Amino acid sequence: MRVLLVAYGSRGDIEPMVGLALCLRGLGWEVRVCAPPDFSELLEGAGLPFAPLGAPLRPMVEGEVTGTKPLAPAGLPQRAAALTASAYESVAAVADGCDAVLATGLIPAGAGARAAAEKLGIPYVWVAYFPTYLPSPHHPPFAYAGRPFPPEVTGNLDLWDLDAENMNALFGEGINAHRASVGLPPVTDVRGHVFTGRPWLAADPVLAPWTESQGFEVAQTGAWFRAGELPLPDDVERFLDAGTPPVYVGFGSMPMRDPEELARVTVGAVRAQGRRVLLSRGWADLALVDGQEDCLVVGEIDQKALFRRVSAVVHHGGAGTTTTAARAGAPQVVVPQIADQPYWAQRVAAQGIGVAHDGPAPTLDSLSDALRAVLTPETRVRAADVARTIRTDGTSVAAHLLTRVIGGERPPASA
Repeated sequence: MRVLLVAYGSRGDIEPMVGLALCLRGLGWEVRVCAPPDFSELLEGAGLPFAPLGAPLRPMVEGEVTGTKPLAPAGLPQRAAALTASAYESVAAVADGCDAVLATGLIPAGAGARAAAEKLGIPYVWVAYFPTYLPSPHHPPFAYAGRPFPPEVTGNLDLWDLDAENMNALFGEGINAHRASVGLPPVTDVRGHVFTGRPWLAADPVLAPWTESQGFEVAQTGAWFRAGELPLPDDVERFLDAGTPPVYVGFGSMPMRDPEELARVTVGAVRAQGRRVLLSRGWADLALVDGQEDCLVVGEIDQKALFRRVSAVVHHGGAGTTTTAARAGAPQVVVPQIADQPYWAQRVAAQGIGVAHDGPAPTLDSLSDALRAVLTPETRVRAADVARTIRTDGTSVAAHLLTRVIGGERPPASA
């Protein structure tokens, strides 16, 4: 069987697809991944055929987050239209002969992927990595930039209605203009069209439980990881062996407005607990604040191999980092920035495996308080207990579901 995996988003959107792709390839499938050109090295390093989709993502995200090139709300429909067309072209160019298209990431890219699947007459599946991306009366949606929800609207169902209206307003015109250009009928419900009535949820059911919602069938597979572990760099091994387990600090694909201040605060807060620091460079370009030997900066690294050997993880609350830390039994301090990250911070706190930092900009005092709370024997024991409950078969479950989808079966709502 042949499948095309499509992900237009940050590293947290791409890495789970790598895990699924390697699982499918191990089962004898032919797999290709369509993703932003930022991740060509990651995908080619994993030995996966790669098809670039759209423009590089990092410059756009950095301009938006840092304020150097903010996009006015009026420009979103135009950008959405361009991304829909780009995704369609990229997918259509490589999906011929595929048995299915599986997509995630930004909504316009999903719409373009689905249009290509429709033209080819093959199944299309949408996957989310966190429950609050999917409509439910049990949780609210997150607001899009420039379109905050009215403060008087507080009910979850009312907020999800507004979410649907926002998606139609932001993306509908561009998506339908593109669909018309390739001979497809218009859609009136962008969210329902892209998500379908039976999306998948690639998230751990303990960390991120899904509560069934009327009119929506969600197949929860568990989170997707690569099998095995990659070796750690030699300098990291030497650093780990040279003393007590350090605290890892990293913000993944999140550019930050003041990375120098963030590095100063995070390193200072860790040192205040008498701990060493592993500082992940990431898209924030975090760097050493001095030349002391208790701090090491790392680049791309296998978190699964590393997190078993640290005393705590300070991070932004991406789905992958949160779940990897939970699986490793590492206590966490989550400093959420955008989108799903506040959700993951709340889940870490609710499970008793860490602290949800109040707000996106830690101070020396606030981060020191959070670290003191998690660097306790009680939190370490609780984190170890939760680690034993995290599912490790998510990619295998997804492969089974995908086989059923290709065979024309309706997959179960509970995987």
